[in-house]
Amino acid sequence: MSKWIDVCSKDDLQPNSGVCALVDERQVAIFYMPEDEAVYAIDNYDPFGKVHVLSRGLIGDIKGEVMVSSPLYKQHFSLKTGQCFEDESVKVPAYGVRISGDRVEVNLNGAA
Repeated sequence: MSKWIDVCSKDDLQPNSGVCALVDERQVAIFYMPEDEAVYAIDNYDPFGKVHVLSRGLIGDIKGEVMVSSPLYKQHFSLKTGQCFEDESVKVPAYGVRISGDRVEVNLNGAA
């Protein structure tokens, strides 16, 4: 069953950037692209640098796939799936996220 957790106000999001939220004791990196009204959520933990920093990475795309570049060693992770572009054996959890009214909600079990 889907469990949507209210995390923050839409106004707390940084356009074209990431923020970190603590959701049920888990650090979640939330990225917001207002021009597309798109919002993405992946785990904030960088498995290469072994620290929680992905919310501070730069966002962009690789061959049309929206991604974040880790601020440490520059690996790229899909914001849709959490898959690392440089190493297919590495993947961070991706979470369901939505904007409901003016609130941001995260589902740690995936999308609705």
